[in-house]
Amino acid sequence: MPTSRLPRKDPRTVARDIPGVLDVLFPRLTGGLVSSLNGRMFTFEGIEPVPQALIEKSQLQNAMVFQLSVARAEELLRGDEFPDWDECLRTAAQRQRHHYDARIPDALELWDTEIAEHAARNLVAMLASVQAQRPGAVLEHAPLIPGLGWVASGNGDFALGATLIEIKHTDRNFGSGDLRQVLMYWLLKYARSIETQGDVWSEVLLLNPRRNAALLVDYEYLLRSASAHSNRVELVELLRSALSQEGDRR
Repeated sequence: MPTSRLPRKDPRTVARDIPGVLDVLFPRLTGGLVSSLNGRMFTFEGIEPVPQALIEKSQLQNAMVFQLSVARAEELLRGDEFPDWDECLRTAAQRQRHHYDARIPDALELWDTEIAEHAARNLVAMLASVQAQRPGAVLEHAPLIPGLGWVASGNGDFALGATLIEIKHTDRNFGSGDLRQVLMYWLLKYARSIETQGDVWSEVLLLNPRRNAALLVDYEYLLRSASAHSNRVELVELLRSALSQEGDRR
């Protein structure tokens, strides 16, 4: 089947569901590297994690809670102090329907909204703290992730100047899948920048408002550490080759 006729998948799905595409590029993205990076995690002052006892009351998928909290955070960023949970649910459901395993609730329980509100306010506070350290930088919501070959374009969570910001909502440390995802985003952005001479992100900030956990990683360090010391151009060419080979198998 010609590559142009393959079903196109967004970058997040490719990084999550087809890890082999990036395993070729980043053979050193192993548990040791991930553990080393997680040793640099930090927290924000004045922010409390979402109580585990509250989370255990919810029957929602973690991904749905995440989408609800982000939708509510978007309201707060627009200055809407009073939540419109029906609208938040519609937004979250629309985003979750892109995933085959999504379970959309008919209604929200009180503890569902309490969790989402807590996580949303944590996220807004985290973003405000980061932005205060980068005066003049504009917070961008849903930055474009360019497509390449049969990989469709998509959107990240946030960007602040040269910093890509990716949000997670789990009970664990950041994992290899999270790093694989943001590496994929960077490679697609860089591949497009070669054509347009545009800017690329120099660092990535992973935020987990559920746990009040954060990790800031320099992209050059991450690329060099996770790959076999390939340079930027070599990595993009390896990505093109890996996508082509994957396309031949599809």
